[in-house]
Parts: sequence; structure tokens; C-alpha cells
Amino acid sequence: MVACKYNKIILLCISLVVFNTMNSFSQTKTETKSAADTAKKVRSIAAKAAIRSAILPGLGQIYNKKYWKLPLVYGALAIPVSTFKYNSDWYTKTRFAYTARVTNDTANFKNIARELQPISTEALRTYRNSFRKNMDFSVLGLLLMWGLNVVDATVDGHLRTFNISDDLTMSIQPSTRNFQQGFGMTATLHF
Repeated sequence: MVACKYNKIILLCISLVVFNTMNSFSQTKTETKSAADTAKKVRSIAAKAAIRSAILPGLGQIYNKKYWKLPLVYGALAIPVSTFKYNSDWYTKTRFAYTARVTNDTANFKNIARELQPISTEALRTYRNSFRKNMDFSVLGLLLMWGLNVVDATVDGHLRTFNISDDLTMSIQPSTRNFQQGFGMTATLHF
């Protein structure tokens, strides 16, 4: 009679463990599917933001609703554009002055910029080459800033669905695991 009572309790515990294990497997399958859907959605958001920023700087930040970054993006892009313009203007002036001096075009000596007239021919060539090199660096700087704009939009797209709430609670919840030799009980911590 006593053995029969213990058998019923053991049978009840085993059935609870099996039911809980089956339930946890179905929950894990559902959680895995929803996690995959969430990851796919995050990748889609990030890809759209990256493509939009690659087409037009700042468009990815607008898509991510980070409007405050627009002045930063255009300010960063304005630096290489303005240095390119400055170096391009001086490159044109020094190239004209150097060409007029080398070809001994006396008719165009009066058209040489006033700042460049007292400079020697060799110095004009050096300045011309320097301004040309600085123009190339300005283009590289523009491409770098544009690329950073795309990277920023992509990272914001990935972090758009990131949970930043103040709710950082911890709970202890019992669960069952299927071990090789039998069943056991474990406690899990959820953060």
C-alpha cells in the first residue's frame, strides 16, 4: 500500500517532467522562429538604411529617424568639398601661371594672378603639383566621409530595435532538462 502510494507520486513527477520538457521544446521552437524573424527584420532595416545613405548622404539617418545627425553628416562632407574647391582654384591659377612662364607667353603675363607673379617658375611647378595632390586627397576624404555616413546608418539600423529600457529585472524560473541518464531539475536566470 505504501509502495503503491510512492509509485503514484513518482509517476506523477515523471509525467510532470515529461510534459514540462515537451512544453519547453515547443516554446524553444517558437522562440527560435520569432528570433529568426526579428533578426531578418533588423538586417532588412539596416540594409535599407545603408542603401539610402549610399545614394544620398543623410537619407539613411532620416530613415532611422536620427534627424539630429544630418548637420553632422553634411558638416563632415562639407570639409573635403570646400578643400577641394580651394585647391582646385589655386591649381588652376598655378597651372596657368606655370604654363605661361614655361612657354614664355608674354601676352598672358598680365593675366597671371597678382600673388603668383613674383614667384619663380620652379616654385610655381611645386605649388601646382602640391595643389593637385591636395585635390586628390580631398576626393579621398570625401569618399571616406561618405563611407562613414553609410556605416553610421547601417549601425543605427541594426540598433534600431535594440531594447534600451530601464527594466533590467532578473527572475529565477525552474525548468527541466533531458540528461543522458535521466531527468533532473535546474534553475535558470533570465536577465
